[in-house]
Amino acid sequence: MLFALICRDKPGHLQTRQDTRPAHVAYLNALNDRGALMFAGPFHDGQGSPDGSLVVISAADRPSAEAIAADDPYAKAGLFESVEIRPWNWVFNKPAGA
Repeated sequence: MLFALICRDKPGHLQTRQDTRPAHVAYLNALNDRGALMFAGPFHDGQGSPDGSLVVISAADRPSAEAIAADDPYAKAGLFESVEIRPWNWVFNKPAGA
């Protein structure tokens, strides 16, 4: 099952994002290596600075998706103001094998 993780950064926490980015990227690479990461990328504010993330994952169920979200180094660093976890269905432009 696919889940969209819609993460909003706490205001004024750009430095936390920058400092934690290498660990976050390594975490996403590990998810990708095990086939759990579908796609991911940052949201941007009006000035082009990252202010959140959209991460779509494959997980067995909601508790598994919640565990993946909680283990993200960004979440552990306290970057996110909120994390919304929503079941998601990939309908259009789905790559072969995804």
